[in-house]
Amino acid sequence: MVECQSSISGTSWFFIDDSCSKAGHVSTHASEPQKKNLFLQSLYQEEQDASLTNGINGEAKDSQHEIQDTDIVNCLDEGVQFWTDFSKVHYHPQSLYEVNGLWMDAKQFDNYGIGRDVFMENLRGEEICDKLRFFVEECDHIQGFQFIVDDSGGFSPLAADFLESVSDEYTNTPVLLYAVRGPSSHMSLSSRKQTVVRDLHDAVSFSRLSSFCKMIVPVGLPSLSRSKTSTFLNIKDENPYHCSAVYAATLHSTSLPFRMEPLGPTADLSDVSGAVDVNGFVQMLAGQSRQNMVAILDVAMPGPWKQDKQSFLGNLQPLTPEVAEDVDDLQAVESMIVHGAIGSGGHRLSVSEVKNAIHGAYECATTRPMFCHLSAARCPLPIPLPFPSIFGNLVGQHGELLGSPILGSSSRGSLDVHSIPMAARMRSSCAIMPFLENRLANLRKFGIERGCSGTELLRSWGFGKDELEDLGETLSKMVRTVDPHSDISSDSD
Repeated sequence: MVECQSSISGTSWFFIDDSCSKAGHVSTHASEPQKKNLFLQSLYQEEQDASLTNGINGEAKDSQHEIQDTDIVNCLDEGVQFWTDFSKVHYHPQSLYEVNGLWMDAKQFDNYGIGRDVFMENLRGEEICDKLRFFVEECDHIQGFQFIVDDSGGFSPLAADFLESVSDEYTNTPVLLYAVRGPSSHMSLSSRKQTVVRDLHDAVSFSRLSSFCKMIVPVGLPSLSRSKTSTFLNIKDENPYHCSAVYAATLHSTSLPFRMEPLGPTADLSDVSGAVDVNGFVQMLAGQSRQNMVAILDVAMPGPWKQDKQSFLGNLQPLTPEVAEDVDDLQAVESMIVHGAIGSGGHRLSVSEVKNAIHGAYECATTRPMFCHLSAARCPLPIPLPFPSIFGNLVGQHGELLGSPILGSSSRGSLDVHSIPMAARMRSSCAIMPFLENRLANLRKFGIERGCSGTELLRSWGFGKDELEDLGETLSKMVRTVDPHSDISSDSD
């Protein structure tokens, strides 16, 4: 997995502006390092007090620790600014790369033009690729690369340049790309010019990123809180800490088959089933039938908990924006991941019980895919301490859905909910058509047609006429792949 990030808490900036030094004046600019929040302080304290203990002292510490946990949860819910505020992972020094020298924050790094040359400047590209090579050389075998990219701003061209280098260097290694963005990137803009900039960014970003991967999965709804995905959740769209938890939990589930050990004929009696590597996963969804490389991601969070035929499929809702509903697609291909499913009696369903339930659900469905692969595991998704308080008052301690709401509690977090069942689905379907058509139409309307309003903007981003036509052709092929009878023709026709 490869991530690009722009803000690291605890970093202090210091530089000297010598533009007035000839006149004898030196201007010094400094910023204070970010103060550690209670969660990070507690991690540090745990390392210091690792030797504490049993008996009476231990009981007293447990009581004190419970109070501390409550304070930590409240602190995180109210004050998370950066991903490092809630991360407890010890990262390898080669895992992170900080983009220096831009002198802007993430909010200013917000369009394709700003990030266009970042990868190539100051040997950044070579330094980033060296970090990837370090881990590749440690591998006995590479399944493939999973990239998670925020494609809503300047990191999109940086990621595209990185992906181009990866595809050149690791020609036969598949790349699975998640293009993820938060609700803030979908907010209504005050002027037509801003809308044109965003629409062009979305079109060129998606087209170029898709050129360097085997499968791309758009993730990020305009409003997660108002979607059916949040039926049992309490999400604040304006809080990236909330939204990222849903997306991270879903991506964790979709990658579960890659981390399973392949099993023999007794798989039904085991705790896991349906192992597949990245290459097999990509070939299954993007290499069959119509060979559509744009997949839709669905989730049920918490996942299905009753052993009836409709709950397994009816609760799955898209996290991919702009998809059509209730589409009958005879060539659809799906991969479903279910783990930690709870039966009607409150027990964890076995792998064979999950398989039977999924099979029964598809037997009763009005539409069914051409092919569906199932990966199942008994283990639920654990909810660690820094997980945000996003669960509604119908969610129980183990993710079971309660018959009545818990009074006096609108949101529940890691102190109340310890684990949840999850169901996620990746599907290749013609339901992705609106997403593709909107990007193609915007690129043509604002960037390719004669006299269009975005020509100068795109030229300032480094796109010439020929490159724009290539991007348009890439999107046209995607539309025709999903719907061969589409009336959208190639720009060269």
